[in-house]
Amino acid sequence: MKVQIDQNSGYCFGVEFAIQMAEDEMEDENVLYCLGDIVHNDMEVARLNQKGLRIINREELKQLNDCKVLIRAHGEPPETYQLALDNNIELVDASCPVVLKLQNRVKHAYDQVKNKDGQIVLYGKKGHAEVIGLTGQTNKEAIVVMEEKDLDQIDFKRPITLFSQTTKSTKGFYQLKQMIEERIKAANGTMEVLDFKANDSICRQVSNREPQLTNFSHQHDVIVFVSGRKSSNGKALYGVCKENNSRSYFVENELAIDPQWFLRDDSVGICGATSTPMWLMERVAEHIKNLDQNEVPV
Repeated sequence: MKVQIDQNSGYCFGVEFAIQMAEDEMEDENVLYCLGDIVHNDMEVARLNQKGLRIINREELKQLNDCKVLIRAHGEPPETYQLALDNNIELVDASCPVVLKLQNRVKHAYDQVKNKDGQIVLYGKKGHAEVIGLTGQTNKEAIVVMEEKDLDQIDFKRPITLFSQTTKSTKGFYQLKQMIEERIKAANGTMEVLDFKANDSICRQVSNREPQLTNFSHQHDVIVFVSGRKSSNGKALYGVCKENNSRSYFVENELAIDPQWFLRDDSVGICGATSTPMWLMERVAEHIKNLDQNEVPV
């Protein structure tokens, strides 16, 4: 079999930056705390744990004093920074610059619309770390929507400003935007879309992967998509692969590989999410190359 790794897959800039900051800090520290999984990949979390990275939750953060805590690429709401000041915690801020810019845009939009009885709507996954940071810019008043049924939370007779979680699907964002426009027209009995601003705030380094993976999926007989189960980006990008190549398989690591997925003359493409380390995709590729040929169907 021919096995190729998609060189466009793997860490986005924000995740790579956060992991590098963590590793740099741990050269001088025995233990570095991190608020939430630094990346949605259990194997990478385990690797960094061996170096001294300790994952904590928000309740555990409240009990800490006089230490260092890493803020991961997803960003944090304002109360996290206030808590750090109160507890004399030094923050190692690895928030992605794209996320920080979006937080500022959301905060500015919220300040503008709150005196006009307006609403901030976020296209994203409720409870996702980035979304928690974004809603924190709105005093937790932002309305989080993922699909059409979530739109029932919105008052379509009041001004609406829409943003997106940076890692969501571009196609999904514009479908949601269209649904909101239709509901505004229906609610106001007009063909005009009144008091609606839609901000496509999706990271292009992430969104560009959809067309890249579409092409990559067509180039190979079999696609093996490597990602952690917790990664929403991984689920979305795997969906792109599956839509374009029915012989696409989702694995967390090489142990999930089934030789029956392949034929001996197949071309196999290995790809992954923005939270998938290259070393893991390389391990999966090596495992496939070394499969016992007696196990692989002719």
